[in-house]
Amino acid sequence: MSKSFLSIGEAMIEMSAGSDGQWRMGFAGDTLNTAWYMRALLGPAWTVGYVSKLGVDRYSSAMRAFIADSGIDTSHIGTVKDRRPGLYFIHQEDGDRHFTYWRDMAAAKLLADDRAALDTALSIAGTIYFSGITLAILPPAHRVTLLDALQGARAKGAKIVFDPNIRPRLWSGPAEMRDALTAVAGVCDIVLPTFGDEQTLFGDIDPAATADRYLAHGVAEVVVKNGDEPALARWRDGEVEISARPVAIVVDATGAGDSFNAGYLAARLEGRDHGEALTQAHRIAAICLGHHGALAPRDAL
Repeated sequence: MSKSFLSIGEAMIEMSAGSDGQWRMGFAGDTLNTAWYMRALLGPAWTVGYVSKLGVDRYSSAMRAFIADSGIDTSHIGTVKDRRPGLYFIHQEDGDRHFTYWRDMAAAKLLADDRAALDTALSIAGTIYFSGITLAILPPAHRVTLLDALQGARAKGAKIVFDPNIRPRLWSGPAEMRDALTAVAGVCDIVLPTFGDEQTLFGDIDPAATADRYLAHGVAEVVVKNGDEPALARWRDGEVEISARPVAIVVDATGAGDSFNAGYLAARLEGRDHGEALTQAHRIAAICLGHHGALAPRDAL
């Protein structure tokens, strides 16, 4: 398998509140977060790339530079002249995080409008990662384009990985979400759902039911995240469950699931077994929980 990991989705301007009442600007987004942690965790033999679109404004330029400086290939980030990155604020309140978004003119919404460019990007990857947010921000016709391109890449040997990352506000309703996630399962090798989200949408009684539902659609490996409860990895002929690592003080939960995904995937891609991968996933997520914003300092990893 090619040692190339490619992540597809939306990078955004992140404003996170610090303990001193000041705001810190950064760049993040679920699929970018996972790519960033993958670059930090994978060995030098691996390449990590990002597929998205940005504008020509100063923040787009700064974001592109940040991604490149992080060691992530930006050659497949397209440009849309009259668009710009989305923006979100993270508010911490009553021990939980709350988000406010501005993304109506986000360039990333057009990341699948050029099938030829998309096929070129996917052709270099051994492992391709995307999320439910990637799908949700796209016009319906572009979702079909993306899934067709992913299916084509898979037929040529790429491994397809998906985090449903369910965000109801980005969809027209539960039926659209269920239909989309079910369709996606048919083109995926690994799925990394969150039990609470899946239970609300599909009525799953426990994490095992979530895993079995995706396995029934042909997914080879399912990892069910469940907050501070044990995470479950289940595949066609086995399963393993590993408890979460205790975190004394949760500073910010933003990006914890994305970092978990990277911890798991990096371990699996480098040949470690499911239990070792879950252990690393919990370790990376715990580090993320102890820092402000989605991206923990690399020297903390």
